[in-house]
Amino acid sequence: MQNSATPTHCPYCALQCGMNLTPAADGTVEVTERADFPVNRGALCGKGRTAPAVLSSRLRLTSPLVRSGDGTLVPASWDEALDRVAAGLARARTGHGPDAVGVFGGGGLTNEKAYALGKFARVVLGTSQIDYNGRFCMSSAAAAGMQAFGLDRGLPFPLEDVPRTGCVILVGSNPAETMPPALRYFTELRANGGTLIIVDPRRTRTAEQADLHLAPRPGTDLALALGLLHLVVAEGRVDEEYVRERTSGWEEARAAAMAHWPEYVERITGVSVPQLREAVRMFCAPQAAMVLTARGPEQQSKGTDTVGAWINLCLATGRAGRPLSGYGCLTGQGNGQGGREHGQKADQLPGYRRLTDPAARRHVAEVWGVDPDSLPGPGRSAYELLDALGTDIRALLLMGSNPVVSAPRAAHVEERIRSLDFLAVCDVVLSETAALADVVLPVTQWAEETGTTTSLEGRVLLRRRAVTPPEGVRSDLQVLHGLAARLGADRGLEKGFPTDPEAVFEELRRASAGGLADYSGITYRRLAEENGVFWPCPAPAGADGGAPGAAAGGEAGAVHPGTPRLFLDRFATEDGRARFAPVAHRAAAEEPDEEYPLLLTTGRVVAQYQSGAQTRRVAELNAAAPGPFVELHPRLAARLGAAEGDPVAVVSRRGRAVAPARITGAIRPDTVFMPFHWPGEGRANTLTNPALDPTSRMPEFKVCAVRVESVEP
Repeated sequence: MQNSATPTHCPYCALQCGMNLTPAADGTVEVTERADFPVNRGALCGKGRTAPAVLSSRLRLTSPLVRSGDGTLVPASWDEALDRVAAGLARARTGHGPDAVGVFGGGGLTNEKAYALGKFARVVLGTSQIDYNGRFCMSSAAAAGMQAFGLDRGLPFPLEDVPRTGCVILVGSNPAETMPPALRYFTELRANGGTLIIVDPRRTRTAEQADLHLAPRPGTDLALALGLLHLVVAEGRVDEEYVRERTSGWEEARAAAMAHWPEYVERITGVSVPQLREAVRMFCAPQAAMVLTARGPEQQSKGTDTVGAWINLCLATGRAGRPLSGYGCLTGQGNGQGGREHGQKADQLPGYRRLTDPAARRHVAEVWGVDPDSLPGPGRSAYELLDALGTDIRALLLMGSNPVVSAPRAAHVEERIRSLDFLAVCDVVLSETAALADVVLPVTQWAEETGTTTSLEGRVLLRRRAVTPPEGVRSDLQVLHGLAARLGADRGLEKGFPTDPEAVFEELRRASAGGLADYSGITYRRLAEENGVFWPCPAPAGADGGAPGAAAGGEAGAVHPGTPRLFLDRFATEDGRARFAPVAHRAAAEEPDEEYPLLLTTGRVVAQYQSGAQTRRVAELNAAAPGPFVELHPRLAARLGAAEGDPVAVVSRRGRAVAPARITGAIRPDTVFMPFHWPGEGRANTLTNPALDPTSRMPEFKVCAVRVESVEP
């Protein structure tokens, strides 16, 4: 074990906060401030401070597990475990074809692992059936960004620009709980004289910081954005010159917005006309402004259109592609951005290339040393893949995800997972999904391995190995190498799956060269010397790892500095113009009725993360957030006769969840809220609706019809 401090990054959210790790003599690991990293400037939330706890062998897996004859999981050697996984995947492929094997990845995997997993699925298994849990994160924002700008990067500018703008509309985000070190950017914005508008059906800790809080009915963010754009037009606040010179499609978008007059929007959203007018006044003051969205408007069956409407607001007012202005998405998962850029997503190849593009297929196939025609086409999206388990898909390799807790309609997903012929799971801990597996492979985690991640800013970062993993644990790259050796030995495929992360990254550089997400000019050496490099960052013209002429600006052979700020000169569309989205409000997939008269929305709490597979194992975090709860307005609680802490049942068309009542005036009377970190009877995703956005295939986590019932203690 090393003894000196190692600069690295937190394993949790997409801020990827900088920290130093120092192993102690007693086997623990100390976290200390790393003030040189510009995003968090030394600040850490409770999850970051306690992250090393999960490194303990007492809390994590240290031996492969296989399903025994009596149905229990028992320790096994690595050779036996890998042989079983290879045999299980091969049986499904031989008996039912390549697409009978599925691969499900995670937004916490490093870029190297995400890249290798996508390559493994398409080259070794030959399956099109690969997607990842990042589909549940920001896929709607990604789709809207591609439609509008021709490029999707969570933030097209660094976070340091936020405090220097004039007004921020923050839609469906609660960074005070989801990424606390980011809250300072909004505090500094207000200290600098800027204004903050929060759009959220709950008065969260973040909303308490706002100059204006708009609390729309869940599922009506699209109508709200259209209503604001209507007022921008009606009050003569459109930046006509900008619209004329830098956009297309304005007339259609304008006509759609004009059908959403303020009183109509008030009836739909519950946000008053005076509040709508005040929001427009604040946003259109003579200064720069931004709109930032998160899961609230995105995790809807109309999430792509909703984000498109907020982008329309930026475009109509000239607030995109200009200094200190723009639209951005606050990515949630640690590597949600990089995870989809390099091949985990069902329809994408490395470099954010489209799988259906013949030129993209040729380029990546050449890097991989395979025939382009051998690459399968696009497969199912995440929920559709999970829904097909046990029917079309008979075997699944799952890496870094826990869909038994995190997927919508989770009881159904659990049932589909149980119906598989074979399930292999690679994880750090025995998650609820891993507990159902035929083989569980214990893998290294953040501080035990080197690799890169891409933050919500599009900043590629180097996470360094700081400690030695326990004996009996292997990296995901070693797992893929071992499986490639077993499944593709006759073709020598294991040679294409090195176990050294830097070697994988060097191949990723070549595969991404010339793509939208071009990493070819980024090296481990640069990342070790700099505080991250923003993509796109092409290699110098003719340089090894890049494409001739790939350098974007500067003299031939010059090192590209990276691109912190996108779109200042032109957008990434063919004509360089941003495209308006002609969208109109439509109802959620499931509206309240007599049987289910309320709306459920879900989210996170500060002390837990995602499905809680790791944070629920940390004593300090569990003490702060020991279990699920149901947030109720006092009027609703009075009707139920429920007091604080009483168990209540939330019932949807998909199931029933029971948790203690938490009574607060911070939520709308027609809405209940549940955090989604826990399994068992308080599992919020038992209730959620898998209705999919037609473009992004994002499930509608954020709104479904429910009723609430009292439960006998």
